[in-house]
Amino acid sequence: MSTWAGAESRAAAAQAVFQVVEQGRSLSQALPQLTRSLSGRDKGMAQALAYGTLRFLPPLNYMISQQLAKPLKGELLPLHSLLLVGAYQLTYMGAAEHAAVSATVDAAHLLKRSKQKGLVNAVLRNIQRQWPELQAAIAAHPQLSHAHPRWLADAIHTHYPQQAAQVIAANNAQAPMWLRINEQYTTRDNYLALLAQAGIDALPQAPLSSAIQLAQAVDVQSLPHFADGWVSVQDIAAQHAVYLLNAQAGERILDCCAAPGGKTAHILERQPTAQVLAIDVDEQRLTRVHDNLQRLGLQAQVQVADATQTDWWDGQLFDRILLDAPCSATGVIRRHPDIKWLRRATDITELATLQQQILQTLWPLLKPGGTLLYATCSILAEENTQQIARFIDHTADAIQVATAPTGALEWQWLPGENDGDGFFYATLEKRP
Repeated sequence: MSTWAGAESRAAAAQAVFQVVEQGRSLSQALPQLTRSLSGRDKGMAQALAYGTLRFLPPLNYMISQQLAKPLKGELLPLHSLLLVGAYQLTYMGAAEHAAVSATVDAAHLLKRSKQKGLVNAVLRNIQRQWPELQAAIAAHPQLSHAHPRWLADAIHTHYPQQAAQVIAANNAQAPMWLRINEQYTTRDNYLALLAQAGIDALPQAPLSSAIQLAQAVDVQSLPHFADGWVSVQDIAAQHAVYLLNAQAGERILDCCAAPGGKTAHILERQPTAQVLAIDVDEQRLTRVHDNLQRLGLQAQVQVADATQTDWWDGQLFDRILLDAPCSATGVIRRHPDIKWLRRATDITELATLQQQILQTLWPLLKPGGTLLYATCSILAEENTQQIARFIDHTADAIQVATAPTGALEWQWLPGENDGDGFFYATLEKRP
């Protein structure tokens, strides 16, 4: 075991937080590089620390500011991120105090800030002692306690005045792990039995025959027959997309903005004879579509394409189109807390414009009588209800049909609802 085992995970988490907050990188970009040489246990700890710190960034910043005579700047900025990670351990994470402080102090050495080890120790010890008073002060200031940027908190309260507190609480919680069973290989009941044999706890009930919710997250490699393609990880809200699309045998299907390929694979698991074209503008992310299809033993045509253009299209109309539109991802913050600090209010208008362009480009590619399922992982009306209303108003041959189980035309999942992510669905049909 490395002399710096506990410190290495703290240092990696601090660097990840720094890269998100100061350099605008996503956690999914930063963490794999920073944790490449760590043990599995330390990788897990670094991830938990980075994700947790970014969930509660405003109150953690407040705690640090109360302990320093002046802010850390310049070359000492990475040390501020380390203090954030240390403070998170002692407060919201509830880690063992001595081990948390000791490992975080040692991490200062790994970050080449040995001269500041005394400062790190003093700040964390003070937070440890003052936590009850700090908690009270944070609770008295909603802009700290909700741990969201002001623009996003305001948007949530505007769109969902009755459910705002619930949405914010869900965003600040860790998401559960949902599995999607490949029903070409097994059934839900059979796979539940395999999980039990492997000592992995799962909830007995789920709203879909393909879905299983685990009691706690596990490494995917520990899942029975994962490498054989029997199971994938996919949130329950996202799994509904393929049921709503309702592809039929032999149909020609377009999965637009398909990476990383979860929905492409799910279409083929349910309809193996469907002719699926999966497109995405990001060539690098499409490698994950290929990887997922190969693991699952499925075949689809995968193509790099810009969905605002049609130069990739072969001229054959599609029976169904799944448009999982580029969006603010405000429905999946609990899985990606860095979204809170990377997304800007000005992004929403730009994203809505892009969504509109894609809708207008894809609609002529749909057969008369065909179906387009519009989906986002957003909870903002500009990207969802307002987007669809604008499209219907300007598209004479578009008909909006029931999508939600209640018969409602649209289906907006809020974060935490049915233990799922925030998701939006609307089903459009083209007049024959």
